[in-house]
Amino acid sequence: MKRIKTKKKTPLVILTAGGTGGHVYPAEALAEELSKRGYRLMLVTDNRGKDNYKGKLGEIPNVAVAAGSLVGKSIFFKIKSLFKLSFGVLQALHIILKKKPICVVGFGGYASFPCCVAAILTGTDLVLHEQNSVMSRTNRFLSKYATLIAQSFKKVKYAPQNVKTVLTGMPVRAGIIEAASQPYHKLKANEAMQVLVLGGSQGAKVFAEVVPSAIQALDKKQQQRLKIVQQCRQDDVAAIEQAYQSLSVQAKVSHFFDNMPELYSHSQVVISRAGASSVSEIAVMGVPSILVPLPTAADDHQTSNAAWLADARGAELIPQAAFTAEKLKNLLQEFLQESEQDEVSSSLEKMAHNAKKVAITDAAVRLADAIENEIVNKRK
Repeated sequence: MKRIKTKKKTPLVILTAGGTGGHVYPAEALAEELSKRGYRLMLVTDNRGKDNYKGKLGEIPNVAVAAGSLVGKSIFFKIKSLFKLSFGVLQALHIILKKKPICVVGFGGYASFPCCVAAILTGTDLVLHEQNSVMSRTNRFLSKYATLIAQSFKKVKYAPQNVKTVLTGMPVRAGIIEAASQPYHKLKANEAMQVLVLGGSQGAKVFAEVVPSAIQALDKKQQQRLKIVQQCRQDDVAAIEQAYQSLSVQAKVSHFFDNMPELYSHSQVVISRAGASSVSEIAVMGVPSILVPLPTAADDHQTSNAAWLADARGAELIPQAAFTAEKLKNLLQEFLQESEQDEVSSSLEKMAHNAKKVAITDAAVRLADAIENEIVNKRK
């Protein structure tokens, strides 16, 4: 009797992520790339993220496991979170033993912790993607047992010496990569300079206070040459809009923008926090930036992220304590005055060039290649 050959299933890769865009965006970019290569995919997250993501992450199977943060708060909260994490690990163990993925790729955030631990316990290859230039405490613990660590930055503080690492860069959204093909929009004399203000997923109170005050200090003619597009906390929208109404500046204020590639493309300068996702997107787009790191970020990792771009002369790094209305007013005046000298290469143009020069635009491809080279191909 002739044996009927059964078709071998394509390998399954489990992605685990949750929380802020800094964890989710690279997972989304990798999902797009691995999908093109024919891999089956699954996202393991927590109840906050399950079925709440758009794009490729919204198209693949989403599974939620229990998770909780152990950072800060009361002892009772930590004990409760520890029980949730333990239950989440059991749930993730069931998923991995049933689905038998070729590897688990963790992108950080406490929602990813249970699945990464389950991968270690089952002997499943674990790939960690570290977004920041200072390794997170979660990844520091997990990295000792990882098969591969993918880094967004060349130098990552606290990265283990005995685990293979590869520089992939920070995978950014497909729309950003597509928009990055356009050249930097040089500011011309008498043209309105678009300033894009980004406060991160939670907004930034300091930007809500400093940016309107800096513009108020400019003369009316200079105000008329500015177009402000400002993302902020929902609670700050009305107050910021009111502050701009009394000025001669064009302004659009919102707690969320869904057309980021377009906004980057039309902006001459970005004022932003220095999360890994923001810094990487700004570099890929080749837009000059003023980076104001969040001073309370764990291990001050945002300052290290910003220093990477500032050291390449692609950004101005200003600590929050030094980010005053006077400082910003002077910078904006300088940029506007330089635009009136068409024959001179402005500081903004130089920053745009330098940012683009150090950006890694194929990070998702590099990460997918690393997974194939270090895990998939070695099993063949």
